[in-house]
Amino acid sequence: MIENIISQYNLIPHPEGGYYKETYRSEEMIPSAGLPARYSGARNCSTAIYFLLLKNLFSAFHRIKSDECWHFYEGDSLHVHVLHTNGSYELIRLGKNREIGEVYQAIVPAEAWFASETVGEYSFVGCTVAPGFDFQDFELAEADSLKLTYPDRQELISRLCR
Repeated sequence: MIENIISQYNLIPHPEGGYYKETYRSEEMIPSAGLPARYSGARNCSTAIYFLLLKNLFSAFHRIKSDECWHFYEGDSLHVHVLHTNGSYELIRLGKNREIGEVYQAIVPAEAWFASETVGEYSFVGCTVAPGFDFQDFELAEADSLKLTYPDRQELISRLCR
């Protein structure tokens, strides 16, 4: 099943962990003058990817400069751990089990640190970013620095940083 997903969707390893494939990058651009100062230049209006996370793998804490919308497709539930810029923590449970509070779609706000892990064998999800994703806007967390900002989450940070 998992090998079929990887081959069918031409997924490749992602730097933060897991596998991905960009499925959409808008042709239209937002000029830098129309973006907040945190962006270094023009960005595509939107981008989208497939993302596959397997058991015993994780997507390490990282942040981007845009909002990211997560979509659940199939497999086991996915936990997205969010460390908000105001210091608060949020656990987003993506999945099909609505009766226990899982959701099919959720937003990670711009500049929040976040990491994810499957609660089973695999989670197949999608991510849509607007303004569009650019690796210039991607930052992997350094565990020691993140622990200083979020001292109540040291175990989580240690477990989900590279």
